[in-house]
Amino acid sequence: MSAPLIATRDLSVRLGGRVILEKVNVEITPGEIVTIVGPNGSGKSTFLRALIGAVSAASGRIERAPGLRIGYVPQKLAIDRSMPMTVRRFLGLPRRIGRTAADRVLEHAGAAGLGERQMTDLSGGQLQRVLLARALLEQPQLLLLDEATQGLDQPGAAAFYRRIEEVRQELGCAVVMVSHDLHVVMAASDRVICLNGHICCQGTPEIVADAPEYRALFGSGTKGALALYRHEHTHDHDHAHDHEDAHE
Repeated sequence: MSAPLIATRDLSVRLGGRVILEKVNVEITPGEIVTIVGPNGSGKSTFLRALIGAVSAASGRIERAPGLRIGYVPQKLAIDRSMPMTVRRFLGLPRRIGRTAADRVLEHAGAAGLGERQMTDLSGGQLQRVLLARALLEQPQLLLLDEATQGLDQPGAAAFYRRIEEVRQELGCAVVMVSHDLHVVMAASDRVICLNGHICCQGTPEIVADAPEYRALFGSGTKGALALYRHEHTHDHDHAHDHEDAHE
């Protein structure tokens, strides 16, 4: 088993006097794809921001491998539509990069040929690939994506996540992605973590789909978030409980 790239040990986060995360223990190892799911307000984005150091822990700690390189794709980007800026120039902020480096990451992100396009002219899918390209500039060992497909239609989201899987294969980086569109991303995930202020359950997609904690949050059957991915089972799933954190 490889040493973790990053690990949280009893991580708790409070914002505005409110507990957002409580005693979260997660290890991310090299090369794995981890999807984080949970209802709105469950602390998913806060968890990613804690990993990059944008929010502080109230208690517990975060352990990072020495010299860990992290790439981060935000949930959205506000662009000043009155200010012209090409994709290549955007990639060169705050420090300039060469054309070769820009073209390399654009190709990795599935955005080859967009270097001279204006940022304001990009479609939603193209913008997300450009943000991915920027996250790849430092050749990250760990790539974090915060609901990166929000606003994309289902084919667009599926195409984006296929690209993420290809990036993992090409660069060998680990991927942690917060998802609101579970059925699209689950197939590529090695592990799923269901978060609701604490870890409700975790394991393979199939195990999480059948966990009672997951079903309590998302429902089951055709109205559940996994409806397009999972299939009903008739056999026993008691082994799933080995992968669950019990509710307090």
